[in-house]
Amino acid sequence: MTDLSSEQAPKKGHEVIQSYLRTLDSSPGVYRMLDEQARVLYVGKARNLHARVSSYARPTGHTPRIARMIRETASMMFLSTATETEALLLEQNLIKQLKPRYNVLLRDDKSFPNILVTKDHAFPQIRKHRGAKKDKGAYYGPFASAGAVNRTLNQLQKVFLLRNCTDSTFESRTRPCLLYQIKRCSGPCVGLISEEDYAASVRDAERFLSGRSTEVQEKLKQQMHDAADAMEFERAAALRDRIKALTQVQTAQGINPRTVTEADIVALHLEKGQACVQVFFIRAGQNWGNRDFYPRVDAEMEEAEVLEAFLGQFHDGKEPPRQVILSHPIENTDLMAQALSDKRGRKVEILTPRRGEKAELVDAALRNARESLARRMAETATQARLLRGLAEAFELPAPPQRIEVYDNSHIQGANAVGAMIVAGPEGLMKNSYRKFNIRGDDLTPGDDFGMMKEVLTRRFKRLLKEHPDREGGQWPDLLLIDGGAGQVGAVAGIMAELGVEDIPVVGVAKGVDREHGKEEFHRPGRRPKALPHNDPVLYFIQRLRDEAHRFAIGTHRAKRGKAVGATPLDEVPGVGAARKRALLSHFGSAKAVSRANLADLKAVDGVSEALAERIYAFFHDRA
Repeated sequence: MTDLSSEQAPKKGHEVIQSYLRTLDSSPGVYRMLDEQARVLYVGKARNLHARVSSYARPTGHTPRIARMIRETASMMFLSTATETEALLLEQNLIKQLKPRYNVLLRDDKSFPNILVTKDHAFPQIRKHRGAKKDKGAYYGPFASAGAVNRTLNQLQKVFLLRNCTDSTFESRTRPCLLYQIKRCSGPCVGLISEEDYAASVRDAERFLSGRSTEVQEKLKQQMHDAADAMEFERAAALRDRIKALTQVQTAQGINPRTVTEADIVALHLEKGQACVQVFFIRAGQNWGNRDFYPRVDAEMEEAEVLEAFLGQFHDGKEPPRQVILSHPIENTDLMAQALSDKRGRKVEILTPRRGEKAELVDAALRNARESLARRMAETATQARLLRGLAEAFELPAPPQRIEVYDNSHIQGANAVGAMIVAGPEGLMKNSYRKFNIRGDDLTPGDDFGMMKEVLTRRFKRLLKEHPDREGGQWPDLLLIDGGAGQVGAVAGIMAELGVEDIPVVGVAKGVDREHGKEEFHRPGRRPKALPHNDPVLYFIQRLRDEAHRFAIGTHRAKRGKAVGATPLDEVPGVGAARKRALLSHFGSAKAVSRANLADLKAVDGVSEALAERIYAFFHDRA
C-alpha cells in the first residue's frame, strides 16, 4: 500500500477536500476525513479515489449528514490498495479500530460460542468452546449465544451420553459421577462402556451436528426395535428416551429449514434514527439461535448503507457461511461476496430473496428485528426518564450519560478486588465493566478506604493520561459509591488529589435499619438525603448498586477459585496447562513433583529433558 497523506490545509470543508484532488489518481483505496483536532470523522472505501473524493469537493448537492461531515473536515488521509476488495477489508478494520462519528458502527462484537468434540483423548469430551480454535478437535457452530449452546449440549448429553468432564477429572475418578446416575453420561471414566461403543456414540453426535439427524434417528429406532425383539426392555426404554431427547432438540430450535443448510439470515429494521439487525444462525440445516444487534446509525442512513457496513464488521474475524441471506439489497453485492469468499476460502453467496422458504426465513428475522427494536426504544425512553429523575434528585446540571458505580469484595482482606460497572442512556454498559486486582502491599487487610483509593487512583490516572480532553464518552458524569459519609469524604479527598473535583459523587448507605427502601444518600458537604419509598429513581439506584455488588462478588469468587487451584507448578517457566496436567497425573500432587528426582521427571510424557532439568532446578533452587 502507498500512503498518499498530505499536509493539513489551513481551510475547512469542500475547499480543503478540493485541494487533495491533484495528489490522487484513479486507484482503489481508503480515505479518512479528520477534524481540526485530527480526530477521524469518517472512513470510506473507493473503487476510484479521485472520483470519490471529488464528489465531496462540490459545495452543494449533499444530504444534511454528509454536508455536516464535509463542513467539519479539516484534513484527509489516503491509503491506496491493489484491489477494491482489499480496500473494503481495510475500511472495516479502520472503522472498528477508530470508531468514526459518521460511520455505521457495530457496538456488540463479542465472539460466538461453538461446540467442541475433542480429538486428543481415547474417550472424547463434548463441551462449549469460545475464542481461538487452538484445541485439537472438531468444532461445530457458531451458535448465537451461550444459552443456545447449553441447551443443545444438555440434550446431546441425554442422547449420546458423552462426557463433559475435564481430562484430569476423568483420570482421577474411581466411581461414576452424578451425570452417569441421571443418564447423561455412559461412564467411560470407570470402564462402563468400551472404547469402540463410545467412539460410535461420538460419530453419531457428529453426524447430528453435521445435519444428518434423520440418519441418527433411524439408527436409534432400529437399535430400539432390536432390543425389544431380544426382550432387552430396559435397554429399549433407554433408547426410546434418547430418541425423545433428540426430537426435543429439533423442536426447541423452532426454525429448521428444508432448503437452507448453512446461512446467516440477516434482517434490518430502521425506525426514528435507530436500527436493529436480527441474525439467525442456520448451520447443518438447523437453527442454532439468533441474536439482535443495535449498530450506531444516523437518521438519514438507508438500509443498503447500514446492512453493507454491518456485514463487513460482523464477519471480521468470523468464518462466513455458504450463504448470507438479506432483508434488503446492498450496493456492492459482488464486492462483499468476493471479500467474504476470500475470508472463507470458498464461494459465499449473498442473496435477497423475494419468495420461497428463504423469503419466509427473512420475514421471520425481520419480524424479530421490528419487535426487538420496539422493546429497546421503550426501554430507552424509560431509562431517559430515570436519568432525568436522577439529575433532579441530586441537582446535577444534566442527566448523566455515563454513571460509574464502584464496589470492593474480599474475605478478611484476602483475594481483594475492586469492581466498576457502568450505566448510561441505553442501560448497563457491560463492555465497559472493569475489575481491579488490589495490589497495595501496605494495605491493612479489610481496609475498604485504602482499596477504594487504589481503585479510583488507577482509574482516573488512566483517564487523565488517555483522555485528558474528556472527550470520547469515557469520563463519568456521576460516581456512585457503596457507603456512607466516611466513604464519600474519602472519595472526595482522592478526587481532589487527582484534580478532578468537578465529578459529582453520591454514596449509597443502607440507613439505620439496613433495609432496602430506607437508603440514605450522602454527598460531599451536604446533609444526607432519602428518596420516597416508591420512587422509581430509588429502585434504579438499588439495581445499580446490586449489579456492582454482584459483579464484585463474582470477580472475587473467580480470583479465589483460581488461587485455590494454583500450585507452585504455575510459576515454572515452560509448564503450561497440558504439562501441568501430565505432571500431576504422573506424580499425584505438586508436592510429589517438587520431590521427584531428575530421572523421574524425564519419564513423564510430554516433558523434554531440558524442561525436566528446569523443573528440577526450580524446586531445588527454591529449597
